[in-house]
Amino acid sequence: MWYNNILETIGNTPLVKLNTVTRELKALVLAKIESTNPGNSIKDRMALKMIEDAEQNGKLRPGGTIIEGTSGNTGMGLAIAAVVKGYRCIFTTTDKQSKEKIDALRAMGAEVVVCPTDVQPEDPRSYYSVSSRLEQEIPNAWKADQYNNLSNLQAHYEQTGPEVWEQTEGKVTHLIAGVGTGGTLSGAGRYLKEQNPQIKVWGIDSYGSVFKKYKETRIFDKKEIYPYITEGIGEDFLPANVEFEIIDHFEKVTDKDAALMTRAIAQKEGIFAGNSSGAVIAGLLQLKDELKENDVVVAIFHDHGSRYLGKMYNEDWLRQQRFVD
Repeated sequence: MWYNNILETIGNTPLVKLNTVTRELKALVLAKIESTNPGNSIKDRMALKMIEDAEQNGKLRPGGTIIEGTSGNTGMGLAIAAVVKGYRCIFTTTDKQSKEKIDALRAMGAEVVVCPTDVQPEDPRSYYSVSSRLEQEIPNAWKADQYNNLSNLQAHYEQTGPEVWEQTEGKVTHLIAGVGTGGTLSGAGRYLKEQNPQIKVWGIDSYGSVFKKYKETRIFDKKEIYPYITEGIGEDFLPANVEFEIIDHFEKVTDKDAALMTRAIAQKEGIFAGNSSGAVIAGLLQLKDELKENDVVVAIFHDHGSRYLGKMYNEDWLRQQRFVD
């Protein structure tokens, strides 16, 4: 058997039991290894879905240009699909993203515009604003808008949720993942709750992000917002793909705990996962008192460790951040 192109290999990622980093938990913890997707991240799923839906509704036409603000992984998913389907790509990203992510996007033929991190989303220099401006300026351009394009959430409702349900034979009791755009947890969580309303859906947030306080108080507090290191999770605005009624609880994790757990997952489980995967397991350990012996937790491991060789997997960088002595 063979596939007609690389896009057909997206999805059906493995579920792997964690044995060491979660030893103190009573529950069975299963990691969904999304780095086996062709772009090495879960974002391949929704990138292809957003493109296919845009093709169907006429927003993306032959020879068009795909524009997106991305921390790297969505860009990779879009770039892979663009190569196969014949589109040009221009991505805006922030200067906090790892060099490896930016280099990888350029290697796939995409153009990358690097913008400052420490500005408000509405600032004309922000990567959101620059991507919107480029969509207006470039003929036959389409902005994917992963934060507010509900094809993102729908991809996980149609794919990730059913995979988790089938792979656990319906035994899953908890789904935990980092929340950035919100598509993964909202889409997969909605599907799982339709199968069993008792399933708990937990989101991992960063200090410096607004999600946790908004969930608990419905107050959007700008005082919560400040720069942080952890990539791919948390936000300084409320994306349409974050369904707060689906997500039962947000747990904040420090940059240090996320970085050190990312390394521990590699060194103790042999799984070379990205920064947000470390945040997910660090957050799960903080919630250990909420878990019982028969619980089955599925933890999303969003991407691959190769994107973080200059950061979490670099000891000089760890010392600069004072995460290690």
